[in-house]
Amino acid sequence: MNIIEKIEKEQLEKLSSGKQIPDFNPGDTIKVDVKVVEGTRERIQAFEGVCIARGGKGINESFTVRKISYGEGVERVFPLFSPKISSITLVRKGKVRRAKLYYLRDRRGKAARIVEKIEVKKKTNEKKDVASVSKDKVAETSSKKEVENKPEVKTEDKKD
Repeated sequence: MNIIEKIEKEQLEKLSSGKQIPDFNPGDTIKVDVKVVEGTRERIQAFEGVCIARGGKGINESFTVRKISYGEGVERVFPLFSPKISSITLVRKGKVRRAKLYYLRDRRGKAARIVEKIEVKKKTNEKKDVASVSKDKVAETSSKKEVENKPEVKTEDKKD
């Protein structure tokens, strides 16, 4: 590792220490909270849209977000480790087969939609202890035997 990589690694740790960056890919809808300075005041403005590209590596990594604002397409490129970014929130995952979604620029309305990726979570069956399972089975079979062994009482109705 040369000296430039060491410096980049230190800067990367320093910049990402307080931030939670979700794992997102092109096609995902994300909300980026950006710090905006207006005169002496600073506020946070949300920019929500579809991530259409990711690029770069390490400290230079960036991503492009596209949204439709008042019928006009707006794209912004954000450096991933920028101090201007307050937070990044993953709204929904998109199912796409491309790394760069520049073709969305030419599409309008329903044609520009991206199908949501639905992740199926596997059920985790908690395995009971073998001893407790066998005790349950023994209890079931003994109760069945008791029911079977009970003498039946027959009542007959007398007819006059």
